Amino acid sequence: MTGRLDGKRILITQADDFMGPTFSAAFRAEGAEVIEDRSDLTVPEAAAEAVAAAGEINVLVANLAAPSDAAYAVKVSDERWNRLFDAMVHPLHRLVRAALPDMMGRKAGKIIVVGSATGLKAAPGTAPYSAARSAQVGYVRSVGVEAARFNVQINLIAQHFVENPDYFSEEFQQTDAFKQLITEVPAGRLARPEEDAALAVFLASNESDFFVGQAIPFSGGWAQ
Repeated sequence: MTGRLDGKRILITQADDFMGPTFSAAFRAEGAEVIEDRSDLTVPEAAAEAVAAAGEINVLVANLAAPSDAAYAVKVSDERWNRLFDAMVHPLHRLVRAALPDMMGRKAGKIIVVGSATGLKAAPGTAPYSAARSAQVGYVRSVGVEAARFNVQINLIAQHFVENPDYFSEEFQQTDAFKQLITEVPAGRLARPEEDAALAVFLASNESDFFVGQAIPFSGGWAQ
């Protein structure tokens, strides 16, 4: 049986974290060879080393995430602010800077950023996290346009309310706080991980060739 990603080599970062395992399994099920990176990408040299070690890749999945670390802006220290940018923004640029030249030279490639809908919609008490996620969105929109004429598509999944033990543990889902939170989701539920992975497979496939610099909301209607 032919898979939608047959012949593609996909590098995914933070392969053990957040959506990493689900995405990796979905890519393999569609015929891709998946290279899983587990480097500490807060180390400045790690991104370029990960890309170099992977060899020629067709798709880079920048799975960059960190706990939301909720706090009101007036209570956020420089250390807390910088920690989120060091985890989610600076590594994104380093990964793209390392992977994009080869893709542009071959005039083929895709970069998928696993982002957050909090980069699209304001929420109180999330200033540092939302700022880092918004920076990812702005970066993807700009670099996506730069890369498009080289037939390289760069897009971002702006996700929220996806079943994941790092954000929505089974214990948390039993709390009154979660039950109140889920009322904010027009769909009235969390997304299944495989639904999120289906979008990632689409963006990794040749079916998405006309998507350029998009931040695609995947949040059950919470962000649009």
